[in-house]
Amino acid sequence: MSVPFFDYKKLFLSREDEFMRIIHDVLARGAFILQKDLEEFEQKLASFTGAKYAIGVADGTNAITLGLRACGIGCGDEVIFSSHTMVATAGAIVMAGATPVPCDVDQDGLMDTLSAEKLISPRTKMLMPTDLNGRVANMDPIVALAERAGLLVSEDAAQALGAKYKSTSAGLFGKFGTFSFYPAKSLGCFGDGGGLITNDDAIAEHVLAQRDHGRSGLGSAEVTIWGTNSRLDNVQAAILSHLIDYFHENIARRRAIASRYHEAFKGIEGLTLPPPPSTTSHHFDTYQNYEVRSVRRDRLREYLKQRDIGTIIQWAGKAVHQFKSLGFSTVLPNTDHFFNECLMLPMNHLLEDSQVTEVIDAVRDFHKA
Repeated sequence: MSVPFFDYKKLFLSREDEFMRIIHDVLARGAFILQKDLEEFEQKLASFTGAKYAIGVADGTNAITLGLRACGIGCGDEVIFSSHTMVATAGAIVMAGATPVPCDVDQDGLMDTLSAEKLISPRTKMLMPTDLNGRVANMDPIVALAERAGLLVSEDAAQALGAKYKSTSAGLFGKFGTFSFYPAKSLGCFGDGGGLITNDDAIAEHVLAQRDHGRSGLGSAEVTIWGTNSRLDNVQAAILSHLIDYFHENIARRRAIASRYHEAFKGIEGLTLPPPPSTTSHHFDTYQNYEVRSVRRDRLREYLKQRDIGTIIQWAGKAVHQFKSLGFSTVLPNTDHFFNECLMLPMNHLLEDSQVTEVIDAVRDFHKA
């Protein structure tokens, strides 16, 4: 049985009639840019996360850049981020005019507060943890460090919509949080898309203007700040507005698959698993990805490939600080070790039970052999 890592065609075919009705409705109305569909999605996203404001933008990378600029982060400033993230996190910091400073990871593969603290300099202005694989970073020590050092906090929560830490939604622990709606995300559209949430009036006003060339409001001729074109396409917003109504079901499905994986793989020597779904811990995980660590990672991946099971080594196996051509020279031993062993198994709400069983059988067969 073939088990693709993510079936992009199935994402559309799973609700084809509904999607075509939505697309036809938007196009027939000529509702292409900054229309009611975007407003409706933003209202739903704000309600879902508990944020005061939710703003749709072109993609998750732009969301970070606009948020940083709204916080006054720019030339001469440094932002400390976890190197276990997509290069886009650091790229957004650079696009805001600041300097990205990568730090090491903890046992969860997320921002390590002790590592971040050692990197604070007089130029440091913000800590930006990345919430990965549907798990929020351990925010208490991060927020405490920021308060001690007089720093701001923001979250790259591109992979964590719906995840919580101590009942607070991903993206709400600092000045702003950002999401990606790339098709393979747990809430994904049919192209690029992103969002920013905040409880700060000034940041919301600034980002709304920035995303539309600095204009102070829809149809306004008044330009109040320098801005750019970073508006969430209205067709994508309509699709997302429809999908977010089913999002709790998708999260439940991912958590059910994660439970099956955990029960099947726990105790396998040389295989480190993410924490299982829990209703009692501080973390409510949504399992955007199911990332394991294996001391025989490459052999396991090849075996699964032979069984026609798709896997991914996240970001082609490179942490951000390992891109030496970008000027990084930091040594981060925990992150380096993590990237020698990490591997993502198929994880999404579109997987059939039989496909999950196929993945489980293949992983167990490999370790029996």
